[in-house]
Amino acid sequence: MCGIVAGVSYRNIVPILTEGLRRMEYRGYDSCGVAVVDDGQLKRSRTVKRVQDLIRQTEEDEVKGSTGIAHTRWATHGAPEIRNTHPLFSNNQIAVVHNGIIENYAAIKEELIGKGYEFVSQTDTEVIAHLVHYYYKGDLLGAVENVLRRIRGAFALAISCKDEPGRIVAARVAAPLVIALGENENFVASDPMALAGVTDRYIYLEDGDVADVRQQSAEIYNLQGDQFVRVERPVSVVQGFSQNIALGPYTHYMQKEIFEQPQAISDTLEGVVGISSSIFGHETPAMFKRLKRVLILACGTSYYAGMVAKYWLESLAKVPCDVEIASEYRYRESVPDKDTLVLTISQSGETADTLAALEHAKSLGMDMTMTICNVATSAMVKRTRAHYITRAGVEIGVASTKAFTTQLAALFLMTSAIAKEKGLLSEEEEKARLKDMRHLPEAMRAILEKENEIKEWASVFAQKNNALFLGRGMHYPIALEGALKLKEISYLHAEGYPAGELKHGPLALVDAEMPVVTVAPNDELLEKLKGNMEEVRARKGELFVFSDQGCNIQPSEGMHVIQLPENYAVLSPILHVIPLQLLAYHTAIAKGTDVDKPRNLAKSVTTE
Repeated sequence: MCGIVAGVSYRNIVPILTEGLRRMEYRGYDSCGVAVVDDGQLKRSRTVKRVQDLIRQTEEDEVKGSTGIAHTRWATHGAPEIRNTHPLFSNNQIAVVHNGIIENYAAIKEELIGKGYEFVSQTDTEVIAHLVHYYYKGDLLGAVENVLRRIRGAFALAISCKDEPGRIVAARVAAPLVIALGENENFVASDPMALAGVTDRYIYLEDGDVADVRQQSAEIYNLQGDQFVRVERPVSVVQGFSQNIALGPYTHYMQKEIFEQPQAISDTLEGVVGISSSIFGHETPAMFKRLKRVLILACGTSYYAGMVAKYWLESLAKVPCDVEIASEYRYRESVPDKDTLVLTISQSGETADTLAALEHAKSLGMDMTMTICNVATSAMVKRTRAHYITRAGVEIGVASTKAFTTQLAALFLMTSAIAKEKGLLSEEEEKARLKDMRHLPEAMRAILEKENEIKEWASVFAQKNNALFLGRGMHYPIALEGALKLKEISYLHAEGYPAGELKHGPLALVDAEMPVVTVAPNDELLEKLKGNMEEVRARKGELFVFSDQGCNIQPSEGMHVIQLPENYAVLSPILHVIPLQLLAYHTAIAKGTDVDKPRNLAKSVTTE
């Protein structure tokens, strides 16, 4: 979602700030801006266009300075208009950029209006700017500390003051923020990748931390009782952020990331020489023995990965599994069970709803916690007792692809480890599963060779307004994921259904203008699925079928078929999602939408 980059330097900092924003474009945004302290004044440039437009604007406005803050905004409070675009000012003295939501802003706004402050934006952020100004008595850190005692919510802040050049104060509560340590300069960012190539030394701030950042120092304080106390946080050396950022021969990052999946799966499974619960952490053997249920908490694409895992866990490990949308679980009364493994799934590890759901489960006494995540330094990893880090690498396209398939690979590995811990996986079965998993990259490459065939289908979908996706069993979540991908980036309305549910309502929508995508692997449900397909044909629906080896589904009038090269058995969901990703991608290309940055969406959803 929103991105922050700020800093204090010995040089003009604006090119570093705008490049940092460019690196965070993948998070999703609808406006952006930068402000600097220059010759005792605050200067800024803002736009509701792209970062490249902001760069041109800073040059035209001659915005330069060695102390500055910058932001990409994904609108929550207030439309994407210039007046709502960060940085926001108070009396041309205080400048603020803000990720997250201030829950009690309305009451504070009313109070500040009573004190004579004039609000020009519709945002909750402007409350912070005016409140800092109200408390400012010559010490920016002291003013911000007073503000932090007043505001509630999940947020990350970076604040500057025209009267204190060479100083940035930053703070975080339940939203990611790091300090980046340079040579004779220091920075703040919501994503370390924003400063790739500038430095490789980072301090990951913890909840409640406030940082006083200057050119030669970065001091961190945390509220303990009623006082902010100086604390030390470890410095992490993180390298390699920039290695996968170049597009290379690809047109879009989403296309690049679809084609990176074989390598991502290979990297995720690297070092796995045997199926063992200990690869998830030293506490997992005892937890896997103890668990009687698994509760999966996730959002969006990660939620669909959890739905696939439910089929695997119950069929292969014989463990009951519940999969909950994190934003729903945290707000309903549920029945806790201390013998339940609470498993979160997140690409970023900073998803606000999933983090809150995790903390809710822990508050109910469920102490066996684990996460599958793509970021080793994330809050999700720090707050769970066990974890498996997928190695998908940087995923810039907003619509998740390689993060999803690597999550599935990790979930299958976890399922097998639980089964082994419970005596349900023989040595021969373990060898067979490892062999099948190691074959995944090769199988993926063979499917990617079908791109041109899928591209032909996409030209048909681009002319439609709606689509249905059907699957049965563990491929029902894959149908959901395929529909999600199509609507995310092409804006074509699509819904996924279990094929057996057609006659319970969705069949009413089927006609000659409704393309129906069917995930049709050669499994025990194939014959039933064929019956569902005939229901579609009888209503003049047009079928687009992804089958695999041995299905014996032949193309005919109203029946388009692409056969994948093999039958992938229990690992089929990991493979069958790839053609659905390609179908969504090429449909979006045909419609001319912004593939990597779809409207209204964000990559890392750090607000509720």
